[in-house]
Amino acid sequence: MGTYVFISVLILIVCVLLTLVVLVQNSKGGGLASNFSSSNQIMGVRKTADFLEKATWYLAIALLVLSLSSIFVIPRNKPGQVSSGTELKEQIDKAQAPVQNNQAPARTTTAPAQPAK
Repeated sequence: MGTYVFISVLILIVCVLLTLVVLVQNSKGGGLASNFSSSNQIMGVRKTADFLEKATWYLAIALLVLSLSSIFVIPRNKPGQVSSGTELKEQIDKAQAPVQNNQAPARTTTAPAQPAK
């Protein structure tokens, strides 16, 4: 169960990072790069766009790999273990057993009171 929780947390972190990276980008080539257009910038406009594009691809691939790997670590019941769903199904079957065996519950009816003469 610990591995499943760990992978689920990683998926959540990658999703948040991917969302932030995509929102920072601008479809016209601006985005984060347009905010840092000074001449003494360490990273150029093109380098920032390249970084964001690579980050988007790496995060998307990481999300795909983590999602596919989560399938293999999903906690499952081992043979011989009883899950709560099985117990619930047994209770429902027991409750419906008289109806399934055509044993209608006995009904008591009272005759209407006769008027006094």
